[in-house]
Order: sequence, then C-alpha cells, then structure tokens
Amino acid sequence: MKATSRRSSSRRVLIFAAVLAAIAAGTAIIAPFTRQPAPSATLLVSGNIEAHQSLLSFKQIQSRITELPFDEGQWVKKGTVLAHADDDDYRQQVMLGESQLAARQQELASAMQNLLAARKTVLADEAESAQKWADYRRFEALWQQQVAAQQTRDQALTSAKQSRATLERDRALVGVAMRNIAVAEANVKAAADSLRLAKITLDYTVLRAPFSGVILVRNVELGEAVQPGTAIVTLADLDHVWLRAYVNETDLGKVAWGQPAIVTADTWPGRHYAGRISFISSEAEFTPKSVETHAERVTLVYRIKIDVDNPHHQLKPGMPADALIDLAWVDHRAPGVANGQAVIR
Repeated sequence: MKATSRRSSSRRVLIFAAVLAAIAAGTAIIAPFTRQPAPSATLLVSGNIEAHQSLLSFKQIQSRITELPFDEGQWVKKGTVLAHADDDDYRQQVMLGESQLAARQQELASAMQNLLAARKTVLADEAESAQKWADYRRFEALWQQQVAAQQTRDQALTSAKQSRATLERDRALVGVAMRNIAVAEANVKAAADSLRLAKITLDYTVLRAPFSGVILVRNVELGEAVQPGTAIVTLADLDHVWLRAYVNETDLGKVAWGQPAIVTADTWPGRHYAGRISFISSEAEFTPKSVETHAERVTLVYRIKIDVDNPHHQLKPGMPADALIDLAWVDHRAPGVANGQAVIR
C-alpha cells in the first residue's frame, strides 16, 4: 500500500513538471509577439506656414504718394517700382547741385590756367634774370678795365637785382596758384559729393521691391503724405517659407537642427514639399491658444521652424500644414550622431 502511494506521488510530480515546462515553452513562443512595437521612424507635427516679411518704407523722404501701382495679393519681381513719392523738390536739389558742380569745375579750370600762366612767367623771369646778371658781370669786367663807366655798371647791377626780385615774386605766385588749385579741387569734390547725395535722395522717392514676392499689405493710399520710415507695403518672400510647429517635451530629444521633413498641406492634397528643421526653441512655452482643447493648450511645448522648399509658391502665409520629421536621419557632418544623440554601433 505504501509503495502504491509513493508511485502516485511521483507521477503527480512528473505531471506538474511537464505542465511547468509546457507553460515555459508557451511563454517563450508567445513573448516575441507580445512585445511593445518599435517606435515610429517619423514624428508628425502640425502648424502654419509663414514667410519672411519686410515692411518697406521710404528713406529720408517726407512727401506724398504720387504712384501706387500694386494692390494686395499681387506678385512683384525684384526691382519692381512699388511706389513713387512727389520728387519736385528733390529734382530741384539735383539741378542746383549740377549747376554748383559746373561752377566749381570752371573755377578749377581757371585756377589751372592761372598756374600755367604763372609758370610761363617764371620761365621768362628766369631767362631775363640770367641775362641781366650776365650783363652786370660784363659791365663789371669792363669797369675793372676802365673801359665802361661806373654808372653803367651800377645801372646793370640795379637791373639784375630787380630781375631777381621779380623772379622771386612770380615764383611765390606759382605757389599761390597751386594752393588755389588745391582749394578748387576740394570745392569740386564737395560739390560732387553734394550732387551725389541729392541724386541718392531723389532715388529714395522711388520704392522698389528688394526681392521677388507677394504684397501682403498696402499700408497707405495714393496722395497720402508720408514721413521717413512710414510703412508703405508689406512684402512676403514666398521663395523662403517655413512651417511654425511645436513638439512636446517628450519628443524634444528626437529632433535636431538640419533634420529633414516632408511637409503637406490640405490645400494641395497629394503634394509633398521638402523641408529641414532650421530652429528649435531653447525655452518651453504653452501651446498656442489656436489649439482646440484646453488640455492641449496648457501643455508645455517647444517651438520649431521647418524651412520648406516652395519653388512654385503654392504654400502661402497662414496656410495650415503638417510635417513628417524623419527620425532615422543621421547627421553626416557629425559621424556617430543621429538626431542629436550618440549612435552606438
């Protein structure tokens, strides 16, 4: 009886061990299929398209608008005249500057003629003085030989001394003429600078587009008086647009400067625009109030900018858009770094 009991006990142990083994095997088989899925290779963010905008105004111009050929929403090329201010006063300044420059140039020409004449006079004086002193030496020799009278010798000496004084005076006049030329040249330069400034100021009456873009806002109307710095138009550069978006604090470590992204917009379904992260804020902020729910608005997020290629200007400022950020991107400028984190190989 005891032997039978021991055999039953051993059989139960074996059965229990077999069950445990089966459970372990089943767990090993099921485990690979019950693990958490691998993290996504992209991060979806949403936001609005923005563009580089410039408030364009007249420089140093206080006048009224005489031409305003474009309306809001129109496309303009670089260099296109966007507005023209009344330039009558500024044209008169240019004309006055031109007449003053012409007068100063004439003064310079006269000063140069005076210098040439003074130098010719000095050459003549030098020849005459040389002759006078030669005559004196000749009469001096004759007087020593008692051939010429002393009075003749004395007259020759006086004449030689007078020629020397005349030569020195005319040489001094050459110096004066040279100084007059320097003054005249300075006057010409000042007049030219004044004219150049007047022309620059006249050119300021024409407002040109510094780049190709679309006019977002026309801030003034035709005939309106404007002051220097008054905004005339707001011009947006659609060649350089970006997506303003926000990432949660938990996703901040997944993004990095230069990281590529694909941008899409509901306005253009099926079209994709290449982009790259160009800015990541270093300060957290609350989600903008444009977000629907209060729970999302009070979430701390980080603002990012994604520069977007917009060759056909299909993306406009204010347009809602989404971006898929490539989390598998590797920054090849820094080997061993992906998304700003070290890659262990």
